[in-house]
Amino acid sequence: MDLLNTLVDKGLRRELPNREEALAVLATSDDDLLDVVAAAGKVRRKWFGRRVKLNYLVNLKSGLCPEDCSYCSQRLGSTAGILKYTWLKPDEASQAAAAGLAGGAKRVCLVASGRGPTDRDVDRVSETIKAIKDGNEGVEVCACLGLLSDGQAERLREAGADAYNHNLNTSESTYGEITTTHTYADRVDTVNKAHAAGLSACSGLIAGMGESDEDLVDVVYALRELDPDSVPVNFLIPFEGTPLAKEWNLTPQRCLRILAMVRFVCPDVEVRIAGGREVHLRTLQPLALHLANSIFLGDYLTSEGQAGKADLEMIADAGFEVEGAGEVTLPEHRASAGGGGCGSHAGGSCGSHEGGGCGSHEGAGCGSHADGGVCGTAAAPAAEPRTDLVAVRRRGAGTDLAPNA
Repeated sequence: MDLLNTLVDKGLRRELPNREEALAVLATSDDDLLDVVAAAGKVRRKWFGRRVKLNYLVNLKSGLCPEDCSYCSQRLGSTAGILKYTWLKPDEASQAAAAGLAGGAKRVCLVASGRGPTDRDVDRVSETIKAIKDGNEGVEVCACLGLLSDGQAERLREAGADAYNHNLNTSESTYGEITTTHTYADRVDTVNKAHAAGLSACSGLIAGMGESDEDLVDVVYALRELDPDSVPVNFLIPFEGTPLAKEWNLTPQRCLRILAMVRFVCPDVEVRIAGGREVHLRTLQPLALHLANSIFLGDYLTSEGQAGKADLEMIADAGFEVEGAGEVTLPEHRASAGGGGCGSHAGGSCGSHEGGGCGSHEGAGCGSHADGGVCGTAAAPAAEPRTDLVAVRRRGAGTDLAPNA
């Protein structure tokens, strides 16, 4: 296909596809799916080889959130039967993180529900970062605490945080339909604060909320303009007890096309398959490794994921390798520039920054959006919604049971 040849050429040069090309990826047929994966895989291997970075989530504070993000099981008014608990102590969080690190994770993501941290909360998280780093040389720590006030990003950086996650989740034009208690601009402001403080920015989206193809392309182009180092792609987990419980809009093929589009638009950025991969990609998860270079290991914030051992076996069976603690994730041109640009041309930075979300969908960052349809319509729902695959987390952080890692 001429489209795919063009997109590969642009991806290898770090050149931005146009919107029509990005939309065309989402509109490809299932008959062309393996060609799309193979093409995006060439771009992925150019910048990241066959390495897969492992990340591990620790939910520091679960539920009890005053925000009304429609996709989130921790939202105000949610009746989902999730674990609810207040702040873990630093030693408890460090013990939870140890399981993921033992399984091969090189980054620990510390997430807390809520609109944003108080200064006392920043102190708590700072103590937790120190506890994790004191016992694990070389570990990366990403914080995801919601909307930041002035000076808080700097304090987290001084405490040893390497990154900050705040997802955009969905397009600016539809953001108000998903969340009313904060704005898209609030999310952008927080990512800018993190970036200005010298933290590596992590900001992504949620697919599957009924959005259009145009919404998906809009949010990915906005992310490219913000220039995060990592882009987590969440797939909506339709929890019973939330407003989006009936939104089963994704198929495994649709998820692969979304990941391919993200890879073509941000070719040299860490693309992470986040919450919902087990629910929506299912047996096609190994194909997704040809598109993304990063995943979460084990369970998510409030839902159970694939067993950590199965994650490792999947990576090996697909011909990939776990990225080592001493390896630099980003390509040299980005790492040496401190995260400088998806690269719309042969050289430089794509632009500003931004991001979002208070706490996380099920895989990084608090908000996210969903999946969409061809040419602006909503995607056709899967024939048989796999509600059996949505399992509430009952182990790990906040419980007396061993975590899954």
